[in-house]
Amino acid sequence: MKKRALGNSSIEITELSLGCMSLPTTIEDAKPVIYSAIDYGINYFDTADLYDHGMNEEIVGELLKPHRNEIVLATKVGNRWNTGENGWSWDPSPSHIENGLKESLRRLKTDYIDVYQLHGGTINDPWDDIIETFERLKDQGYIREYGISSIRPNVFTSFLKNSNAISNMMQYNILDRRAEEWFEQIASAGTSVVTRGSIAKGILTSDWKNRIQNYMSYSSEELQQVIQSLESHYEDIHALAFAFNLKHPVVASTVIGARNKEQLEQNIKAYEKAQGITDLSYIDQITKKDVYTDHR
Repeated sequence: MKKRALGNSSIEITELSLGCMSLPTTIEDAKPVIYSAIDYGINYFDTADLYDHGMNEEIVGELLKPHRNEIVLATKVGNRWNTGENGWSWDPSPSHIENGLKESLRRLKTDYIDVYQLHGGTINDPWDDIIETFERLKDQGYIREYGISSIRPNVFTSFLKNSNAISNMMQYNILDRRAEEWFEQIASAGTSVVTRGSIAKGILTSDWKNRIQNYMSYSSEELQQVIQSLESHYEDIHALAFAFNLKHPVVASTVIGARNKEQLEQNIKAYEKAQGITDLSYIDQITKKDVYTDHR
């Protein structure tokens, strides 16, 4: 599987990577997915302290422990589960970032994180303190690099410009092209995009007829027309989704989720087919280019 550099760092990650949020909640059930991903050559695994109240990190850490030196491990911080309540609160304070890292290291059974990401952000956050905290953790060897997961331009543009962050995880796919407006600026900051939502909740797969729904600014009727039109020009919508994302040099990897081995293998096959898709010009003719409206 091909690899791309992550930002201006020395870290190289596979073009297809595994987002671990969708993993089963037991080691026994998650094991076939994780180990199949490794067998297929995937080296980038993305999780977060928020997923399953930390249990996701526990499972990922246990299964990746024998392969720690072969893989690139990414997790996120910034959300705090409310004690005795449902839901979570946003806490980007340096103390929470530092404590969150210690807990993530414990759960992941490792002594360093390859890519530590801020899991969101607002323009009112203490950005100087946040950046200083990430830099200090990097200097101390607890993290190799850091990044952010944000779709808010007023947040990520300032953060990337004023820090040494190497990545921004953003939703991006054929039906949600908002991120394109910011690709040049992100690249100029020495940063890569790691995409999520590349198959648009399953709409951009062979099973699209069972997944069709209102999505972004598309009505279900509009989506049906778009997908049918794409199918008339391209053999495989799933493969097209990956080819579309990976055509942009700023995109280092497309993160896919999988609840079981079969779903993982479907994504692998689509990625392999995507290598043969070169002409993507028709997509521009039939898809919308919305822009972000929430810049907070």
